[in-house]
Order: sequence, then C-alpha cells, then structure tokens
Amino acid sequence: MLREQIFTNARIVMADEVLKGTVVVRDGLLSEIDEGRSQLPAAQDLQGDYLMPGFIELHTDNLEKYMNPRPGVDWPSDSAVLAHDAQIIGSGITTVFDALSIGDVNPKGNRLLQLPRMIDAIGQASQDGHTRAEHLLHLRCEVSHEKTLEVFESLVDHDLVKLVSVMDHTPGQRQFVKYEKYREYYQGKYHLSDEEMEAFIVRQCSNAEKYSHNYRHKIVSICHEKNLALASHDDATPEHVTESAGFGMKIAEFPTTHEAAELSHKFGLKVLMGAPNIVRGGSHSGNIAAADLARNGVLDILSSDYYPASLLQAVKKLSEQDNDYDLPKAVATISKLPAQAAQLHDRGEIRLGLRADMVQVAEAGPQFVVRQVWRKGSRVF
Repeated sequence: MLREQIFTNARIVMADEVLKGTVVVRDGLLSEIDEGRSQLPAAQDLQGDYLMPGFIELHTDNLEKYMNPRPGVDWPSDSAVLAHDAQIIGSGITTVFDALSIGDVNPKGNRLLQLPRMIDAIGQASQDGHTRAEHLLHLRCEVSHEKTLEVFESLVDHDLVKLVSVMDHTPGQRQFVKYEKYREYYQGKYHLSDEEMEAFIVRQCSNAEKYSHNYRHKIVSICHEKNLALASHDDATPEHVTESAGFGMKIAEFPTTHEAAELSHKFGLKVLMGAPNIVRGGSHSGNIAAADLARNGVLDILSSDYYPASLLQAVKKLSEQDNDYDLPKAVATISKLPAQAAQLHDRGEIRLGLRADMVQVAEAGPQFVVRQVWRKGSRVF
C-alpha cells in the first residue's frame, strides 16, 4: 500500500515558475503536482507559504566549528556531527557535502589528525539513521601540502566521497594575490607573530614549488578514474580557468576575478560563490562580489560556506536585486544546479518522480523563515 501525503495551499517553487497548488507525495517521491487547493481532509494546509526543493550545500566547513568550539577544545566527534546536522537541517539543507580539508594551511592546526574522526563520525551517524540531512563528503585537497596526496589516496574510496576540489592557498596568487591580504587573514585568524608569519609564508611557497603541480594532476587523474565530480578553487586568471576546463572540472568554486568567472561560465563550469557574499554585499577577502556576477548572468551556484542559514537569505536578496534572477532561478542556485553539478539526478527540483526533499518557507518581513523540512517525504524539521 502506497504511503500518501498531500500538501496544499502552497506557492510551489518549480524550475521556472511559482505555482499556487498542491503536491502529492507517495513513498517518498513526488507523484502529483497540480494547481488549486485540495479539499481532502488528509491534506496539510501550508497557509500560502512557499514550498521549495530541499537545499543542496556543496561546500561547508561548518562541522569544524562543532569539533573545535573554542581554541584548544576538541569536542566529541559524534556529538559534534549531530549538532552540526541540526543546524544544517534547520537551514533547509537536505543534502550537505561536508567539506573536509586535506592539507592544513593553519600552522597551529590539527585538521589532519581530526580527519579520520570526522569521517568516521559522519559515516556512523548516517548509517545509524541519526542524521536528518543526507551527509556526503567533499574532499578539499590543498595541493601545496606535503601530505595531501597520501591522505587523499587513503580516503578517496570512502562510500560518502562524491566531490573533490583542488586548492592552492600559496600566497601571491589566486585568493591571495596581495601578500598584505594573506598576512592580514592568516596572522589575524591564527594569532601568529611577525616572525612566525614570515616563516609560514616561506614554507608555503617552498612547498608549492615541490608539490602543487604534480599533486594537482595526480588527484584529477584519480577522480576521473572513479567518476567523482571535480571542482576548481579560487581560479583568478584565464590560464587557471583553461587548465580547470581541460581537467574536466564541472564546478568553479569562488573564482576571484570577473574574468575568471565569466570564462568559467563560458567553458561550462558552474560558477559557485558564497551566499554570505550576497548577504553581506561583498567578499570578506576583498575579491569580487557575487551580486556583480549575478548582474552579468554568470552566477550558477550558491554555497553557505561558513554560515548555513545564509543560503535562504541569499536567495531572497538575489531575487530582489537588479538582475535576471527571479525566485525560481535564485532557488535553482541552491537546489537544481548544485544537484546537476554533483551528479545527483534524483533531487534538486520539485518535479514528478524526484525525491520529496522539500522546505516550507514563510515570508517574515525582510527575511525568509524555514517552517518545515521533509527528506524523502519524511518530516525532519
């Protein structure tokens, strides 16, 4: 017997329109989408709120905040995963790629030591059915770190790994073309003395010369063998973008210049920018504004990055700004397009036959508010 749920009196945000109507879910799949209100007693009245597809987050390091809530504090990993999951699902995110960094740019950090614990905790919580969002893994590979290739090869076959990005945070290029911005960011973030900072810069530059080129090529080759989605990171020049396109990458994460973003879009890479960039009105590291890319029609995907609730607020702002992004197109940046880029073809839209991953969203003055969340038709928030 089919398990049926009816959601009515909703503004249904579809791929290219907002439809006032009713959605029927059977056995966790979207089985009917109709205009008008259902009169059936079992129908759940959504009070005219928006019904959006579940949000898909491709790049967030939010879990790290719960692993290390204060400097020097290592929180139990199983508890950290559940606290992180609660914030994720409360933000409307039904599929999250937990971005785990391989190769620590923090000279005082212990990310490499934490990696196995984080991965084990995510896997166990998912397996036990304790997570409300679906958790997948995004391996962020810092190619200028000596341990990156070795650690990547040890993790890449994990069942939850579905996305890999290739990064290089060496000073003087990409995100940190200006050395003063590099110093300001890392010295402030990690509380380094001037001497420690200078030694750190020298070491990073030396490691980049030794490892970056070879590690980038080897990691890309392994991903192609395993059919894993690939993303570039912080491309800044036409040469960067041409290389990324030649590698068959599908996503351009956080391009740092208009030129790189526009060329990435032209080559078919989905341009991913931070939702906090939209909410705050600019980049915290002084690079391009996501709103400017939207005005030029080359913004494809939004990521919450370090602030999960920013996805929904960025969608509202994006749909109200002077650009061609109406609400369906803005919502697609956090649902349909990330699903396509990550090769998740069973979700990302409110469309017949897809998973019933849905978010009820109300308007509350200047912001959107998450009312309810369903994953595969089951209410999880």
